[in-house]
Amino acid sequence: MINLHSHTLHAHPHGATMQAILHAALAAADPYAAVRRTLWHDGATLHVGARALDLRAIDRLLLLAIGKAAAAMATAAHDVLGDRISAGLVVAKDPPPVALPAPLALLLGAHPVPDARSVAAAIAARDLLHTAGEHDLVLALVSGGGSALLTAPHAPLTLADLARLTQLLLASGATIDEINCVRKHLDAVKGGGLARAAAPATSCVLVLSDVVGSPLDVIASGPFVADPTSCRDALAVLDRYQLRAAVPRVVALLERGTTETLNAGDPLLARGSCTIIGDGAQAAHAAAAAARVAGLHAEVFSTALVGEARVAGRTLAARAHQVLAAGAPRPCCLVASGETTVTLGDAPGRGGRNQELALAAAPHLPDGALLVALATDGGDGPTDAAGAVATHTTWQRARARGLDPQQHLDGHDAYPLFMALEDLLLPGPTGTNVNDITVVIIP
Repeated sequence: MINLHSHTLHAHPHGATMQAILHAALAAADPYAAVRRTLWHDGATLHVGARALDLRAIDRLLLLAIGKAAAAMATAAHDVLGDRISAGLVVAKDPPPVALPAPLALLLGAHPVPDARSVAAAIAARDLLHTAGEHDLVLALVSGGGSALLTAPHAPLTLADLARLTQLLLASGATIDEINCVRKHLDAVKGGGLARAAAPATSCVLVLSDVVGSPLDVIASGPFVADPTSCRDALAVLDRYQLRAAVPRVVALLERGTTETLNAGDPLLARGSCTIIGDGAQAAHAAAAAARVAGLHAEVFSTALVGEARVAGRTLAARAHQVLAAGAPRPCCLVASGETTVTLGDAPGRGGRNQELALAAAPHLPDGALLVALATDGGDGPTDAAGAVATHTTWQRARARGLDPQQHLDGHDAYPLFMALEDLLLPGPTGTNVNDITVVIIP
C-alpha cells in the first residue's frame, strides 16, 4: 500500500478514513487493472477496447508504452499477449519495481523538462515503429508525462530550445492544453508523429488520461492522433504569456509554418484507433464511493478543477461552508479532480500546485475539516512530495513555529512550511497518473 502518512492524518479523527478514500482513488486509476479490463484475447481474436482483430492476420505485434504509467501498462499487456509480442519498448520516468519481461526493453526519460534521455527514447520509439509493415499491429500504451519523456525537436531547434521553452511555459501558469499545443508544432513525435512513423501498420492505442476532459490530442501531446491546432495557435499561446522575445528560434520556426501536425482525415490515421481506459473522474467517483462506504455523505464537487491553485483552494473551502449551510448530513466529504496551475512570476519558491492549493484553502476551511490535495503520480511540481494535508489550524501551527504562512503562499513556497509541520505526502512514484485528487472531510 502506498505511504500516505502525515502528522495531521495520524492525529485527526478522520485521518484513517481519509487514507482509505485516497487509496480507493488510486486503486481506481491502477494502470495494470485498466489495461486488463480493456485488452484480452478469445482464441485467435484479440480485443482492444471495442475493436476485435484476428491474430492470425497479424505478422508481428509491436508494443510501445510511454508515460509515467508505462511500465505497469506494458506488464499487463505482456501478461495477456506473452510471446505474441515480437518486440517492445517501454519509456518511463522511473524504473519499475521489478524487471520487465522479455522482449520489453526499458528506457528512461526526463519529466517535466526533457533531457538527452528523452531524445534517445524518441529515436528508439521511431526506429521500432519504422519496422512495422502493412500486416503488423502496433499496440501503443499512452499515459501522462509522455510529452517530456519522448522528445524529437524539429530542426533547427535543439533540446536546449525545447527545455527552456518548457520551463518558461510551466512558470507562466499556462494550462497543459496550451503547453502541449506549442510542443506539438516543435516536435516530430507529437501531434500524430508516431502515427506517421507506424504507418502502414494497424495501430491500437490505449490511453490513461491525465488531462481534464481526456482530449486525445493533448494527452502526451497526441502522438497517435489528429491535431486540431496549428502553428498560428502555438504562436497565440506564446503571445498570451508574453514569451515571444524569450524564445526567438521557436518563434522563427512557428512563423514559417512548416511543422504543421496531422489533421483529421489524414490517410496515415485511417488504420488507427484510440481508447481511454482511465481518468481523473473515475478516480474521483471511486473516492466518493469509498467515503460513502465509510459512512460519510459524499459529493463529487468537480471533475474539472482547473485555474490558479490558490483560487481553487479557496473555492473548495467555500463549497465546504455551503454544504454545511445547506444542512448536509455529517460527517460529509467533498471530492474534486483536475489539474490546477501556479503562475510563478518573480517568486519561484519551492512547492507544487497541490501544496499551494492546500495552503491557500487552510485558513478558510470549516472548523475540524481535513483537506488532502494529492498528485496521483506521486510528484507535485519540482518536489519529492505528492501534495499536502491541511486543516483550519495549519496557519496557526505554522506561526507557532515562526513561519509566515502568507509569505510562503505569496512566494509559492509551500513545501518548507508543510515539511516543518510534517504534513507533506511523500509516497514516491505511484505508477499511475490521472491528474490530481482533492478530498475534504467535514466532521
